Amino acid sequence: MKINKNFKLAFLAVILALFIAEPAFSQNFKREYPKSFVVEVSNPLKEQRENVLVLLKEEDLEKNNPSFNSKAFVVLDGKKEIPAQYNDKDRNNAGLAILLDRLKPNESRKLTVRFSETGEKPRSYTKRTQAELSHRVGGHFENRKYIGGQFQNVDSLRVPDEHTDHSYFIRYEGPGWESDKVGYRFYLDWRNGVDVFGKTTDEMVLQNVGQDGFDSYHNLQDWGMDILKVGKALGVGSLAYYDGEKAIRVDKTDSLISVITENGDIYSSILTGYYGWKVAGQELDIHSQLSIHAGSRLTHHQVGIEGKPENLSTGLTKDKKAKLTTSKGSENAWGYMATYGEQSLNNDKVGLAILFRPRDFMEFTEDEHSHVVKLKPSGDKLEYYYLAAWELEKEGIKTEQEFMQYLEKTARKLARPVKVSFVAK
Repeated sequence: MKINKNFKLAFLAVILALFIAEPAFSQNFKREYPKSFVVEVSNPLKEQRENVLVLLKEEDLEKNNPSFNSKAFVVLDGKKEIPAQYNDKDRNNAGLAILLDRLKPNESRKLTVRFSETGEKPRSYTKRTQAELSHRVGGHFENRKYIGGQFQNVDSLRVPDEHTDHSYFIRYEGPGWESDKVGYRFYLDWRNGVDVFGKTTDEMVLQNVGQDGFDSYHNLQDWGMDILKVGKALGVGSLAYYDGEKAIRVDKTDSLISVITENGDIYSSILTGYYGWKVAGQELDIHSQLSIHAGSRLTHHQVGIEGKPENLSTGLTKDKKAKLTTSKGSENAWGYMATYGEQSLNNDKVGLAILFRPRDFMEFTEDEHSHVVKLKPSGDKLEYYYLAAWELEKEGIKTEQEFMQYLEKTARKLARPVKVSFVAK
């Protein structure tokens, strides 16, 4: 085939431009962000990880690079810029969050963090997580129902004393958080149950949910739908106390305050304070931090406890069409409780799971509505993860076998997290 001379010249010009642009691109970073340090990220597993969140903790940054400016930085993997954000409101996970697309088995990779000691130079990336809280303003409560007004997103909310379930005050009845895989919400009232928004897209959708009717999301929409029936059950991952007969959600409290702590491109989180939870003859104050990162179905639940409950429990909705599987875990894998089957409100296949540290495990049990796992707090803290996988997701998990393989790999990854170290100059 004879190639046109002009085409050849144009092609060569493009190639030349690429060779010239790469060093210029790097030089621009060096001018804008003259200071730098290097960290090494290592995968201790003999299996690949995808969408890896790396956290350089705030205290480690201050110790190793006291001049680091969290308002003017960029992270490079070789010469390639990769997504990162600084968490300053989420005190449980404060520091520099970095997203790696993958780490090969036993791979170690060096990342360069460049920064300017002064000024603000924000960078933006494709938004792959979101957290929001939206309630009506401009109206009024009447017989515990909110009349009139319009929805407005807020950074925080002390729940009004007049508010209860179905007050039509909070859009989709509570805070929501999502990744490009899945979305969640919990009821910010006496129910305090966690529900799931299945997504058919990898775009952010929560900003549109409930805007076209208070509970329109119970029907299949272009973006997906509410896929889980919670009712009196634990939904997926709801916090509770098990009294020997039933799981008691965080229902009777003096006050509730919820705060959007991060709403970033790759990491988002919500902190909720439950004050004066009356349960088991005690009054507990609970600080619940929920977080999610890009490319992940997992919600990380970090719980702070003021008081000494005998247990804190969580679990999953019972459904006759869903098979239950449990594992107490081991040295090499976190424990889990999981269900899989046609348990969505649309009669699609859904996998649900709780993952926990083996050392916190007390027992698997149940009540009328839920499969329950009892956990023992470590001092004043407890943490666990939960997830949902819907078969209608974009590139979703379609079978029980695929779901269990994914779950067991996730359990191994939690037991062997990535290692991060600062490289000496």
